[in-house]
Amino acid sequence: MFVVGITGGIGSGKTTVANFFRQAGLTVIDADELSRECTAPKGRAIEPIRENFGPEYITKEGGLDRAKMARLVFTERNRLDELTLILHAMVVEETQARIKALERKKAQAVVLDVPIPIKEGFLDICDYIIVVQAEPERRRELLLERGMTPADIERRMAVQMPPEEYARLGDIVVDNNGDPEELREKIAAIMSEQLAARGIIYQPIN
Repeated sequence: MFVVGITGGIGSGKTTVANFFRQAGLTVIDADELSRECTAPKGRAIEPIRENFGPEYITKEGGLDRAKMARLVFTERNRLDELTLILHAMVVEETQARIKALERKKAQAVVLDVPIPIKEGFLDICDYIIVVQAEPERRRELLLERGMTPADIERRMAVQMPPEEYARLGDIVVDNNGDPEELREKIAAIMSEQLAARGIIYQPIN
């Protein structure tokens, strides 16, 4: 099975790229979604988070207080690393389980949408990695449209890898500074080169 990885900084457009692959009929495994499942009430990560960060980071419903945790980890990098360590193993385990399930179903390809491209469980299982990039101001505009505050945007961007580090990880870097149609054409070309060339069946995107 052909494994495509998509990564990039916050607001770069990687979710849009992942959605193009969904339109094409491919299964997309979203690491953020898996992380949210782990931190929902009764999620696997709740007790480790309670033990490492304290009960004040757990809501009365029993899930992660995401807003409170964000204020902590995006101002204290060591706490972000600590949270990532807790969640990473769980997300990797679930990702691998879903990939195996797709293999049993004889799926031809799968797409991983991962914001933090850690080697174990992502880079080492991807056959082809797409890095999506956009200029900082464009990313800020998109994030403001999503309802984030300027302060939150700066904090989150500050703790992510610089663009050149992301670029070194990719088999291809997709520039997302143009309009949506330009991005669609770039992804359609990648699908033709990487999927069609391998005989992988997919629906043309529009």
